[in-house]
Amino acid sequence: MESLRIVKAGIAELDDLVPLMDAYRVFYKQAPDAVAARKFLQARINRQESVIFLAYYKDIPVGFTQLYTSFSSVSLQPLFILHDLYVHKDHRKVGIGAALLLKAQDLCREMEYKGVALETATDNPAQQLYERLGWEKDSHCFHYFWKL
Repeated sequence: MESLRIVKAGIAELDDLVPLMDAYRVFYKQAPDAVAARKFLQARINRQESVIFLAYYKDIPVGFTQLYTSFSSVSLQPLFILHDLYVHKDHRKVGIGAALLLKAQDLCREMEYKGVALETATDNPAQQLYERLGWEKDSHCFHYFWKL
């Protein structure tokens, strides 16, 4: 896609990133809160706790993905957890999500990490995209979460 540009987001891109993060959270049934989204993203960027790729289509911010580093004690290797992937509803189904996923895979290769893990809803239609790009559904284990 000729008019698509993906950048590693920093503080300079925060104003472009915040509306997308807020829309992402609303998509997942959270109340809109751009102030909290800004504070959260600013902390991740300032503390270097995540890698955020921001997609621009014709210089308009249209999507992002956020990766966190984790580790596999069994394989003794670092890995990424792709925690967030969002493309604005007006720009879906044209390859932006795929481009963001491929950028994450490229970073993984570049850093020689074990791989990239993600979790998604069982009814998320993006599963077809993940599988088309070589992601494998984990069918031999369950994920659990303890909530405070």
